[in-house]
Amino acid sequence: MAHTTYESPIGTLTLVGDRGALDGLFMPDHSPAPDTTRFGDRDDAAFEHVVTQLDQYFAGERTAFDVHVRAEGTEFQQRVWQALREIPFGETRTYGEIAALIGSATAVRAVGLANSRNPVSIVVPCHRVISSSGKLTGYAGGIERKRTLLELEGALEPAITSTEEHSRRDDDRKG
Repeated sequence: MAHTTYESPIGTLTLVGDRGALDGLFMPDHSPAPDTTRFGDRDDAAFEHVVTQLDQYFAGERTAFDVHVRAEGTEFQQRVWQALREIPFGETRTYGEIAALIGSATAVRAVGLANSRNPVSIVVPCHRVISSSGKLTGYAGGIERKRTLLELEGALEPAITSTEEHSRRDDDRKG
């Protein structure tokens, strides 16, 4: 096993893998926290292809990843993670839609749990799963990172800050 770090717009990401496969992509304060004793030595060269694709993704030039992923999980988790990879860039799905897609329509909570255990964030786009009410719920890197990724992909309108809202109201009054 080897690892490297990548400075992204959502913080320092840690890439972990072996023999050309990506086993993990973890964010700061990742929850649940990964076992860092399994990261191995630092080897930046081993992840050049992933770093290039992440650069393209964050620049808005890449909508899908061509990375060999080797994530350890149960057969059910594997089915969920495969379904996540099928969610198109710029779109979201609900936990219920993922459950139905994998043939387990009543397993919504289990889908949520499997989604939360995805060890290869962003590449396996668990951030594209939202609640049936449209709310952003649960994300290993935190809700703000989930929001940022969905805004980057155009699946969400950028959040308006209170300062921008005040400016917009002032403009509306003047116009």
